[in-house]
Amino acid sequence: EPKGTIVEQLTGDPLQQALAELEGGNTASETLLKDIVDAIEAGSADERIRGLYLDLGSLSSAKLTMLEDIARAISTFKATGKRVIAYADSYDATSYYLAAQADKVQLHSLGLVILQGFGRKRSYFKEGLDRLEVDVNIIRVGKFKSAVEPFLRNDMSEAAREANIAWLGDLWQSYLTAVAAARKLDRQVLQDYIDKGDTQLQALAGDSAQLAQKTGLVDWVGPRPPALDELFEQLNKEESGASSYLKAKKVGFQDYLLAQDEDRFGAYATGDLVAVVVASGTISDGQQPPGSIGGDSTAELLRRARKDDAVKAIVLRVDSPGGSAMASEVIREQCALARKQGKTVVVSMGGVAASGGYWISTAADEIWASATTITGSIGIFGMLPTFQKPLAKYLGMRVDGVGTTWLYDGYRPDMELKPRVAALIQQLIERGYQDFLKRVSQARNIPVEKVDEIAQGRVWSGADAHRLGLVDKLGGLQEAIASAATRAKLGKDYQVKYFEKDLPFVEQLVKDLLVSAMLTFAPKQASKGSQSPAGKLLRSLSVQLDSLAQLNDPQGIYAYCFCEID
Repeated sequence: EPKGTIVEQLTGDPLQQALAELEGGNTASETLLKDIVDAIEAGSADERIRGLYLDLGSLSSAKLTMLEDIARAISTFKATGKRVIAYADSYDATSYYLAAQADKVQLHSLGLVILQGFGRKRSYFKEGLDRLEVDVNIIRVGKFKSAVEPFLRNDMSEAAREANIAWLGDLWQSYLTAVAAARKLDRQVLQDYIDKGDTQLQALAGDSAQLAQKTGLVDWVGPRPPALDELFEQLNKEESGASSYLKAKKVGFQDYLLAQDEDRFGAYATGDLVAVVVASGTISDGQQPPGSIGGDSTAELLRRARKDDAVKAIVLRVDSPGGSAMASEVIREQCALARKQGKTVVVSMGGVAASGGYWISTAADEIWASATTITGSIGIFGMLPTFQKPLAKYLGMRVDGVGTTWLYDGYRPDMELKPRVAALIQQLIERGYQDFLKRVSQARNIPVEKVDEIAQGRVWSGADAHRLGLVDKLGGLQEAIASAATRAKLGKDYQVKYFEKDLPFVEQLVKDLLVSAMLTFAPKQASKGSQSPAGKLLRSLSVQLDSLAQLNDPQGIYAYCFCEID
């Protein structure tokens, strides 16, 4: 039962995660992708595991690449002859993608399947900022660099529309193809269900569950929740001919992983190692907790892997829309140093590796991406808001004083940005963009002029990025790890070790005690149902503002892309 958002890396340090779990669930409502995939793959080879029940009612969001990874694990599970049943009160596009992989899809009689498609909506603040008389000084490079548009416009520019509909269309077509294949449906049937759903629903007197069943999207409609009972009953009949499902037992996937008692992250791995460093979240300067990328903290993980003699290759797993240009460069430099020392460096792109997320990928021997990865957005910008007008108008506050140089008060949020300072920053931005182009040119062996044509801040799907030469191969993390091992000329007996931030001894001890207590005493709390529309709106706005709050580049220069799917 995946809860909340599926992520590459849980937010917060392990101690905070354990405390949240003990209190009844991860406060961030996150489920680790690796946990889901590892559990399903382990169950495939475990003769005690006879079936897989997907309870999808608590899943809220996941990037398409993550859904594809889970779908591959389910396919492997099914190939062993084991059964898979999915249930939810209702399905959206995210949860239905996983449900479609099951042998049998069940739906509540009052539920519905809504395949809402993919989109990118943002809040635009220009009118509000104008009313408040806030000056947002924007310096940017790139025709398609739309990250700053909400502060300059009240709507999306035509250039942004052109780019966004292109990569969104690529991802949506991949989605439809995969779902239709999984359900053995003609794609046109699926398309008609979306395009003509309102008229089809009218013919069935508004019975959405019946429409989903009639169309072939679900196999069974009824009250909650006979799905697991049916799976138990069938398995027991196959084993002993018994009709009672009570003989079968179930285990949650996270408890199952703990019971496996395996070193899944390679903490005790020996011999030749492939190091995996996860870079997930917004890129910010300095030290940052897991779930965010710190220029210093992520560089330190790469430095540790680089200094470890047992590590022969490094795989940087990137799932980031970018952020601070300075922090991005600090991380990239560590990858470049590793290669200079003779270590193989491979980048594996997750759901998004755009702007700064692409920047940190440029010092690699090889870049892997999924066809549905969101990448590119090669461009940078500077954003310097000033509030002198509302401070004067509403608070009667003004600023005055003296300084020894024209740079003394070059940028103060309570003073108007001076034209000379703005021109200076423009030069820095232009230079930063040229540096970005040169790094891409050198890394990809593409002329700078050609890079500029496909850069300009434009976002591409992984499939297009592969066609354009921005990535080398299409595939997931495991393929990237295998390729890194091959490049490093390792045999088949290499091991994989995840390099993560260490907890101090006392905190690690407390965390271990909390995990033990959680397994023994903590109740399993499930938050059923999807978030309300108002809640989703507030969450979307909060995420957008939180992302801005994390931007802390010392020069105010950013390689960031607001390009994730809503």
